[in-house]
Amino acid sequence: MSKVLIVEDEQAIVEILNFNLQKEGYETAQALDGLEGLNAARELDPDLILLDVMLPGMNGFDICRTLREEGRTVPILMLTAREEEADKVLGLETGADDYITKPFSMRELLARVKANIRRRALDAPAVAAQKDGLYVDTANYAVYKNGVKLDLTQKEYDLVCFLVQSPDKVYSREELLEKVWNYDYFGDTRTVDVMIRRLREKLEDDSANPRYIMTRRGVGYYFNAGGQA
Repeated sequence: MSKVLIVEDEQAIVEILNFNLQKEGYETAQALDGLEGLNAARELDPDLILLDVMLPGMNGFDICRTLREEGRTVPILMLTAREEEADKVLGLETGADDYITKPFSMRELLARVKANIRRRALDAPAVAAQKDGLYVDTANYAVYKNGVKLDLTQKEYDLVCFLVQSPDKVYSREELLEKVWNYDYFGDTRTVDVMIRRLREKLEDDSANPRYIMTRRGVGYYFNAGGQA
């Protein structure tokens, strides 16, 4: 049974989330302030965190950033009442896998939880791909650069693994939302752009001049099989 940690200071929202998540078969835990949420994330090792942005004690951005700096790859779905684009992008840049804006439909939230829960596809090929110093080991769910294991979040790993398995094939942002995030009827394409930028910062020697994950202007992204721009 997958465990979802809810870090939210509004008790009414916590109760609604608990009820609906448990009805879907998830185990839940909750924290009502930022510091309690950070400690719970460390202690409980959840499969996903629903993380509110505005929290007493410590805000969601700082919690997310801290967990990523500690090397924790748990999927994080940020809950925010803010509409400003900069806040949404900041959440992704601090390491969140996705965000959803309040008020949200429970159907959409549950779909996003399902899509972001750590998963290992049964038909995932147990093979490795190596391109110009980059080694993607899908048997052990790891990515190496020049022999050094990279610290990727679950969604970052999912994205690079998906692109590597179809080298030189260009995918639109909408296709990546569908295939990697499993969003077939909602999703913000900015999520893909920010994730690509984060991946390039970790994979590339020079993220401004990538060799691996390339942009086809006006179309989308692809993995460069030759490893050279």
